[in-house]
Amino acid sequence: MQDVCVFCGSSAGKDPVFMQSAKALGEAISQLSMGLVYGGAHVGLMGQVADAVLAGGQKVVGVIPKSFANKVSHQGLTELHVVDSMHARKAMMFELAGGCIALPGGFGTLEELTEVLTWAQLEFHQKPIGLLNINGYYDALLAFFDQAVAAGFIKPQHLDLLIVHHDPIELLRLLKDYEPQSFTKWSH
Repeated sequence: MQDVCVFCGSSAGKDPVFMQSAKALGEAISQLSMGLVYGGAHVGLMGQVADAVLAGGQKVVGVIPKSFANKVSHQGLTELHVVDSMHARKAMMFELAGGCIALPGGFGTLEELTEVLTWAQLEFHQKPIGLLNINGYYDALLAFFDQAVAAGFIKPQHLDLLIVHHDPIELLRLLKDYEPQSFTKWSH
């Protein structure tokens, strides 16, 4: 995995630990000589992770919809792709990266994370997917996934598609060491 896609909020969040963790993830990406693919904005967690990767001398590729490219696009990136839609943005970000990590964020981040998890569950790809669970931000989501398993809507083995850790360097190492498994959604 050479480049990692990061899904995250365009807001900073209320707790400064979120911005600190975005910076730490960007620094970890640089330390491991990886590149970043992300949503292309200069604001919030997005801007923080991009700035940290750039400061570490690694490439940063942004992908942003034209509907708000003039408002929030980061002007100092290695590459900036302006696309027609959010769907095109997600597809390009995923295509350009060898794996994905979700930091805290809102509806968009959650939608991006669950879409790549769904694609993995359906075996459309075998890229690693990570969740940087900062201060338990995603604990309720992880509990929901457990509830969905208990209710019979998610197979227990599909929970293994998501690699969860609170430390950026360790999460990146786990993603680099990821060994894809084959399990078909349709088999019982």
